[in-house]
Amino acid sequence: MAEILGIKIDSLGIQEAIKNAHNFLYNGKHNVIFTPNPEMLVDAQSDSYFKKVLNSSNLNISDGFGVSLVTFGRIKRLPGIDFVYELLKLAQKENKSVYLLGSASKKVLEKAVENIKKDFPKLRVVGFDPGPKIDFLMVDDKKTIITEREENDKVLHDIIMTAPDILLVGFGHNKQEKWISENMADLPSVKIFMGVGGSFDFIAGFDYSGKEVKRAPCFLRKIGLEWVYRLVIQPWRLRRILKALIQFPICVILNQVVSHQKKGW
Repeated sequence: MAEILGIKIDSLGIQEAIKNAHNFLYNGKHNVIFTPNPEMLVDAQSDSYFKKVLNSSNLNISDGFGVSLVTFGRIKRLPGIDFVYELLKLAQKENKSVYLLGSASKKVLEKAVENIKKDFPKLRVVGFDPGPKIDFLMVDDKKTIITEREENDKVLHDIIMTAPDILLVGFGHNKQEKWISENMADLPSVKIFMGVGGSFDFIAGFDYSGKEVKRAPCFLRKIGLEWVYRLVIQPWRLRRILKALIQFPICVILNQVVSHQKKGW
């Protein structure tokens, strides 16, 4: 485990991470898996609540080449979508159930469930829901999330009644992590909560607007240039990518300078 910008990151290969997930299914507790990437780490620098939530997880796997780069390979990159597929494979093997929450599109979820059932025919997908609308609200310098209470309660009730073992939450980063933190206590059946970002889009093959969503070619993923492919097909991501490419390394360098100054170097 390492700490980057005040946030703990576990350095695990995919098999080690899945071994942890297997243990989570049987330890009798709520367990949380997050996938911090450079963008999330940058956002957490100006959002102490977000940082606290990220550090409350049971497993933080690195979903970003930049984290591996600034740690000179000490932290292994483990793309969230790859881990999701391995988690679904584990759930099928262990006869555990799964619920999909988020994406803001019922069509995306329906197609994602259809494709999951093709890949994992014995997996029990007990439910799915686009989830409540989530907004941010600043309260006493704390960036909180707000939902329509009745809408959120309806979702919680459905999850309670279907009693999944694994809950995959795809509200997008910051929202999904805070939602999990604030609602997990009300969902007794769930052994593993995981924030999955845009994974449902990849599984479905398209996003909420109906645009095709595909992963970058394997060779680009292996050399850490998946972001180039995503920028070409999704130019609206430029601001987010610049945050990861420019703001993140600057934050890391400044953090190291301050740390050295405190040590009297």
